Amino acid sequence: MGKRKEHYAFILPALIALVIIVIFPTIFLWYVSFTNYDLSMGWEKKSFIGLENYVYLFTEDKDFWHSLKISILFMGLTVACEFVLGLGIALLFHRRLWGKRLWMSFLIIPMVITPTIISLIWKLMLNTEYGVLNYMLSLFSIGKVNWLGYKEAFWSLIIVDIWEWTPFMALILYAGLQSLPQEPYEAAIVDGATSTQIFYFLTLPLLKPMIIVALLLRSIDALKIFDVVYGLTQGGPGNATELMSLHIYRLGFRHTNWIGRSSANAVILLLISTFLTMVLLRSLRKSQKGGSDFA
Repeated sequence: MGKRKEHYAFILPALIALVIIVIFPTIFLWYVSFTNYDLSMGWEKKSFIGLENYVYLFTEDKDFWHSLKISILFMGLTVACEFVLGLGIALLFHRRLWGKRLWMSFLIIPMVITPTIISLIWKLMLNTEYGVLNYMLSLFSIGKVNWLGYKEAFWSLIIVDIWEWTPFMALILYAGLQSLPQEPYEAAIVDGATSTQIFYFLTLPLLKPMIIVALLLRSIDALKIFDVVYGLTQGGPGNATELMSLHIYRLGFRHTNWIGRSSANAVILLLISTFLTMVLLRSLRKSQKGGSDFA
């Protein structure tokens, strides 16, 4: 009996770390979301208020609905663009290309730079008076654009995120392309299939599991993005770029110190991320079953 349970000793450190880093903070988050706790009071003065924080979010907090809307819009636009560009880059690298390793080393630079440095670099590039982007536009007689203004800041964040994370999507899809079996392609070529037919009816179906994994990872990350947005705009001007992560930060630590309401907002973000994960994982399981049937 003792020998059969020896493996528990090896996984115990990982379980302890999981409890401390993930499970306990999550339970604590749920608990605080049902209290009126804020940083101006002592922990012993808090009281249980049930669903009041959630009722406030859904009925009175207009900024919550704004942050939810632009967070979902940000996630959808960035992930869609990154997928299209990443797939194109992956297909390009999948062919014979001079200096492929050199180009791939250049490709991964944006995703390995510290987010704080990225926000500083782009803040300089997006500067209205001295930024390099407006200088390049002036070469084509195009007027200055206030890239970080109220109407443009959200789209500037999308551009920065696409620049930063398209390489991540490209590398995952490139790895998927490299692992595809060659026999179906050889059979398709013998049958006279065109390159377009091979791409739509062979490459995409075989690549679907890797596509879902890439979409899953990037969707969750884009939904909870904080660092680059905070470095570039801090949620402004006004609330133009106040995504859900920024709204949680503002409620809990920046102005109001409402930790209870901030925790309730964080729980909503957690539930949305969980639902998105479940949907994509279900699609992944279906694609794997389809792949086994195909094989």
